[in-house]
Formats: sequence, structure tokens, C-alpha cells
Amino acid sequence: MDENTLIPHLFRTEYRKIVSVLCYLFGIEHIEIAEDIVSDTFLSATELWSLKGVPENPTAWLYTVAKNKTKNHLKRHSLFEQKLSAEIKYSTDKEEEIDIDLSQKNIADSQLAMMFTVCNPCISEESQVALALNLLCGFGIGEIADAFLSNKEVIYKRISRAKDKLKDARIPIVQPSLSEINNRLEAVLTTLYLLFSEGYYSTGHHSDAQRTILRKDLCAEAMRLTYLLIENEATNQPSVNALFALMSFHASRFEARTNERGETVLYQDQDESRWNQELIDQGTHFLNRASTGNTLTKYHLEAGIAYWHTHKEDTPEKWDNILQLYNHLLILEYSPIAALNRTFALAKVHGKKEAIVQAEKLNLTDNHFYYSLLGSLYTDLDNQKALQHFETARQLAHSPADQRTILQNIERLRTEKMDLMGH
Repeated sequence: MDENTLIPHLFRTEYRKIVSVLCYLFGIEHIEIAEDIVSDTFLSATELWSLKGVPENPTAWLYTVAKNKTKNHLKRHSLFEQKLSAEIKYSTDKEEEIDIDLSQKNIADSQLAMMFTVCNPCISEESQVALALNLLCGFGIGEIADAFLSNKEVIYKRISRAKDKLKDARIPIVQPSLSEINNRLEAVLTTLYLLFSEGYYSTGHHSDAQRTILRKDLCAEAMRLTYLLIENEATNQPSVNALFALMSFHASRFEARTNERGETVLYQDQDESRWNQELIDQGTHFLNRASTGNTLTKYHLEAGIAYWHTHKEDTPEKWDNILQLYNHLLILEYSPIAALNRTFALAKVHGKKEAIVQAEKLNLTDNHFYYSLLGSLYTDLDNQKALQHFETARQLAHSPADQRTILQNIERLRTEKMDLMGH
């Protein structure tokens, strides 16, 4: 890896770790100082490595420079030092240097503490996700704007307001207590779930190649942070294992969901050989681990649905299980999209006519997936209606890739119609 690709890669993997450690040390009110120190560290790397070449161990170099810059900052800014907690100021002798602990254990502890700080109910859900992307995943404002289909100014303001709220509320960055874990774990899991979904389902307005890379990064970050919870004894709970299983099953089909032109490949048309069996096995392992205890969460049910989707063959057992899981999911936590997805399983089990009745009750008239589904359900029953629904779906779809996929369905139906007329 040359310098041009190495520094962006290290920025993505190491920036977040060092920021978390320094925030853990300084407190949330000094978050900008932590970010400035780490940004300055990477600026030094960019300048020096271009002159002297990349050091033998680039990560260790970054950690050493970050430590030195932090110590220099503490020595130079007496006012800042006075505001630091007594533990930092007085836990060491004056002769002794302040310890900036960048061990793997302290990095993991810092990121866990940061996760529970970022997912504080004093800030909104969308701000929690944006802040998690920024502080815990090292994503820039532009990348977050792309992920949310928003503009940089909106995201910048959202993150700034979230930081200000955490500072005003004087939220400490500490290892969460058992009561905090019980009270806030659901918010943490919601943030990680949304973070993964943003990657798995998002359709940015940049090129297909850029979008695919960004989406994979978002999913990988969500999985990394979820696994961090599994590695910690206090947060290694069935719901966390269920969420990780769900992510693993979805990620296993990532490569098969788009073709070389960036077009969406529908589930039934996916090339099974492009599914990642290792991730499927990983998902199965963690779903089994999630089955302990008496708690049933939406992550358990969604992971079960995703598990059956890793079996390509259409069998009555598969679709009946999926339908039952959707029924449970809608009772536990209703969502229009889950209800929409359920009608596909319903069509497989009880036929298209019954599914159409249930789908049309949803009346999701601003959603292109709704019209795409109706188009599929009406195909071969009333192809004229199917065409009308696909045309509405194409008009509502934002992403060029989705529009192309819908257009293929329209062209297929028109070709069949022309063939019939020809005969």
C-alpha cells in the first residue's frame, strides 16, 4: 500500500481509536481538542512521510506522535490542565509523564464508553447515528452527508448541536454501569442497526463505485462496533448476538445484490455462488448464541428471516417460516416496510391474489418499493396493471440503479405483450 492510499486507510482505522482514547481521558467538553490533536497527527504524517518515506510501523508512529502532541498540549495549556479532572492532574507525580494509554484494551474500553455516551437520550436518534459515524467510525462530514442523502451544512450543524447538548448536560465518558447498560443498550443497538441499514440500503447520489465502497464501509463499521459489545462481558447479551447475526446474514449477500453496472439484483435473481458462506456460518453461530434466555427482540426475528433467506431454494418450509417470523415481528414492532416485505412471503405461501389484497391495504403511495411489489404481484395476473405500477415505481425511485431495475421489468412485460400480439 503506497502513501497515497495508506494515509486515508489509517485515517479511517486509527483516527477514531485515538479520538476515543483522548475523549475518554479529557472528557466530552474537550472533544474538539482531542479531534484537533489527532488531525494534527495525520497532517504531520502526510508532510513527513512524503519527505522521509513511510515508517516501518506506521500505526505505532501515529500513536507515538499523538501521545507526544497530547503531552505537549497539556504542558502548554495550564488553563486547560486546570479544568481536567483531578485524576488526570494528580494521579501521577510531577516528574512522571502523563500516560496516554493506546493499548488495544484501553482503545476498546474507550470506544465502548464513547458508544454509550453518543447514544444518550438527550440527543435525537438521527444525531446519535451521525455522531457515531463521525466520532466512532472516523467518517468525514461529506461522507455522512452522502450516507444520509443530505448536504454538508445540515450534517455539520446536526453534529455540532449534538456535541453541544452532550457538553451542556455534562455527560461523563465512563464505562457504563449495569443500570446504564440496561437503560441505554437498546438505544446503542438502534444506532448500530440504523448505521448498518444506512450502508445496506442507502443509495447515495455519487457514482455507483463510490456508493458501493461507502456502503461496505458503513456496514463493516456497524459490525465492528457490535462485535465490540459482544467482546465485553457486561454487554454480551442475547439481543447483541442477534443483531450481529442479522448483520452477518445480510452482509453475506452484499456482493450478489448488485451487478457490474451497479444495478440492484433482486433476491430471486441473485447468483448464490456470490454469497459469502463464511458470513452465513458466522451468522448461524451468533443466532444460536442469541437463543439463550427468555428475551425475544426484533433483532432475533429479523435475524431468523435473514437466516431463511440464505437458503436459496424455494420450499414451503422456508416461506412458511419467514411468514410466521414476519407475523411475530409486526406484533412486536409494527413497521410499514416490514408489512410490505411480509406480503412477498404471503404470496409465496398463499398465492398472489391474497398478497395483493394485503399489500393494497398498506397504501404506501410515496414508496417506490410498494409499487414495485404490486407490479411483481400483478405480473401474469393483470399485466396492464403490473405495467402501471412499475411505471409509478420508476417515477418515484430516486437512484438511477433502482430506476434501471424497474425499467427492465417494464421492458420484459412490454416484450411479452408484443409477442402475444404477434401471435
